[in-house]
Amino acid sequence: MVDERSPSGAGGAEQRDAFVIARAADPIDPTPAGGPAPGPERAPSRPPGARRAARSSRVPARRRPSGGARARRRATAAEATAATEASGASQARGRSTAGMVGLTVLGGLVPGTGYLAAGRRRLGALVLLVWLAAVISVGVYFGRDVGTALDVAFSPSAVRSLVVGLVLALLVWVAVVVTSHRSVRPGLRTRAQTAIGYGTVLAVVVAGGAPVYLGAERLLAQADLVETVLPENSVSATTPEVTEEDPWAGQDRVNVLLLGGDGGEGRTGVRTDSIILASIDTSSGKTVMFSLPRNLMYAQFPDGTPLHEIYPEGYNTGLGGGFDMINAIYKQVPEQYPGLLGRSDNEGADAIKLAVSGSLGVPVDYYILVNLEGFKTVVDAMGGITVNINQRVAIGGNTDAGIPPDDWLEPGPDQKLNGFKALWFARGRYGADDYQRMDRQRCAIDALIEAADPINLLRRYVDLAKAGEKVLYTDIPRKIASDFVELLLRVKNAKIRSVVFKNSANFFPGDPDYDYMRAVVDKALYPPKKKGGGREQEASAENPIDVCAYNPAETVYASD
Repeated sequence: MVDERSPSGAGGAEQRDAFVIARAADPIDPTPAGGPAPGPERAPSRPPGARRAARSSRVPARRRPSGGARARRRATAAEATAATEASGASQARGRSTAGMVGLTVLGGLVPGTGYLAAGRRRLGALVLLVWLAAVISVGVYFGRDVGTALDVAFSPSAVRSLVVGLVLALLVWVAVVVTSHRSVRPGLRTRAQTAIGYGTVLAVVVAGGAPVYLGAERLLAQADLVETVLPENSVSATTPEVTEEDPWAGQDRVNVLLLGGDGGEGRTGVRTDSIILASIDTSSGKTVMFSLPRNLMYAQFPDGTPLHEIYPEGYNTGLGGGFDMINAIYKQVPEQYPGLLGRSDNEGADAIKLAVSGSLGVPVDYYILVNLEGFKTVVDAMGGITVNINQRVAIGGNTDAGIPPDDWLEPGPDQKLNGFKALWFARGRYGADDYQRMDRQRCAIDALIEAADPINLLRRYVDLAKAGEKVLYTDIPRKIASDFVELLLRVKNAKIRSVVFKNSANFFPGDPDYDYMRAVVDKALYPPKKKGGGREQEASAENPIDVCAYNPAETVYASD
């Protein structure tokens, strides 16, 4: 018996195929083709995923972030930041031109404030904190004492590294100024507002960059000056053994020989027509200057030195005349006895240091030579010097040859002299003797010290450094140069006394009494104590009337 509902045979195969096709075509209805229709009380079944698809089409509900309370706080902070930035952007769109300009300038003066005003709080706070940390660190490092800044100033590598740091800091600052302006400018702006905005940025960058440029220029000039004047590996046969910890080698005084030479660059052919020994108290800066005449004969050399063995009775070449004067030693000793004093970068300077040391009975530690022809360049770089002129000083002229001066420096108080006139004030000879010239040279040195105020030096430093490279020579070691500058700052504010050795009954430069000279020097440096424990009143020989004042009384010299 055949069941009519069961497909069989050919007809059954056709019904089975139709059933499969119907199932595939209508996934919603699971009833097989030809089967009973679903009743009204039963909903049709859904395919897998249909319920999730329906839910995904609804408006999403606010989901709590996973990860606990910390994640929720982060999400809340992010939403607040976004809202704040949106608010800042809204404020920027409505900002006035004056507000834009003011915030751009403020962002340049105090980096980070522009970002804060634009609502970019994190970036603004970061930039502001970095800027404050940098300013405080630099202030603390260089503000500890003057020596720290001087140590950097006399290290060419440190100076050049500082310049690189300044340039990098400037570039970062410019980027901050530009981006701060873009954050605070109006979103909708006119062409005029755009021009005003970029003009403000340019003005801020120029105003802030100019001091950095000027500072870098002076720092590089300082590095070049140190490398030129203070070679790191300089060699001298007469300088004391010093360290950075003990720059004065345990001495209470440091003695520096100040020389004015008439030679040019290269130091050959120099005759030292100005010879002054400055003895400086390393604690107080009090200074005594001893002026020696250029025609001092038969200079003495300390016992045990090679020059003393050659000239046991004093410097006497046998050639007579100017060859035996002290101002000839700088040039002649290296020519006659090269290498006699040992390894030295400047044998002439070492020779005259020994001559002054033996003649005055005190050690000479260092020398500073200024080419007198280049002296005018230094004075011009300083902006001139101010001196009192008590009698006419010739410009040019030759007394022996009967050649009259080209011009005169007339007497008067507080005469402002440029480099050319200052040079003739210091070296003018016509109608004057060597002692008058010595007085004027000391006055010129005093005037230079007076003109060397920090503001003037900073303002003219590039010109001064370039001039110094050409006319200044010394054997002061670089490692104690900063100590010397600190000492000179004390000298500027301390008492300076002068002792001048002048022709008289007690002193004759053609045949000097060196025992007398040494006694004068010793008494000037170490006055005898009073019975009450103080010092005796300084003798007039050690504290002469100020010849640099206007209309002074007659000068009292060491020989009177």
